[in-house]
Amino acid sequence: MGAGPGLFNFSAYKDDGYTLTAMDTIKSYVMRGGRATKAQQYALETLSGKYCIPFNDTPLDFSTVFNNENPVTIEIGFGMGSATAEIACANPKKNYIGIEVFRAGIGRLLWEIERRSLNNVRIIEYDAVSAIEKMLPDCASSGGVEAFHIFFPDPWPKKKHNKRRLVKRPFTDMLSLKLKNGGYIYMVSDCEDYCNFALSELSATPALRNVYEKFAPAQEWRPLTKFEKKGLSHGSAIKELLFVK
Repeated sequence: MGAGPGLFNFSAYKDDGYTLTAMDTIKSYVMRGGRATKAQQYALETLSGKYCIPFNDTPLDFSTVFNNENPVTIEIGFGMGSATAEIACANPKKNYIGIEVFRAGIGRLLWEIERRSLNNVRIIEYDAVSAIEKMLPDCASSGGVEAFHIFFPDPWPKKKHNKRRLVKRPFTDMLSLKLKNGGYIYMVSDCEDYCNFALSELSATPALRNVYEKFAPAQEWRPLTKFEKKGLSHGSAIKELLFVK
């Protein structure tokens, strides 16, 4: 399932004694085919102005975006948005910002937001790395975000494509800068090699601690996606990682 994270292309800087080095511009997703349905296109045309946040290089003020002080979770690459909508519906006292580049998925989530009357969900239609770097405040300046959810990112299983994987340093270092103390990064994938790779990268990221010895058990509050159900029916093994700052 294609997630919507984007380009590694941020400048080197130092924080807490370690350095984030600039990376080549490398896409961590592929733009797949598939047009939005008429309903999804209608949602895009009529609801984007209400629920989508335009990209800019100024850090967001979450209290202004949501008109409350509730904690904020960022979902990177929400696909068709079904899990996003269910989680947000079950947690009305928490706010959620989904970042995605696929128009059909954005249209579907906009439709779900309106249908369920969800006041705690917003969308950024942009490359996730750039959006996180530019639009999310550092924890030192505003308390940071509560969590990052990364469900089924593009696995890039071929070794020559591993450099395109999203969950790797220095991107994980940047995520830790945006997290408040006690906040978490939660990744789920059906690619065992990617999970082992991500486990190593997250474990090497300063300020992050694995909640479990290795992989996490399935979190009961996370709903299964259509993609995940199909994978499970074919015998796919789902791996989960949960790291806390």
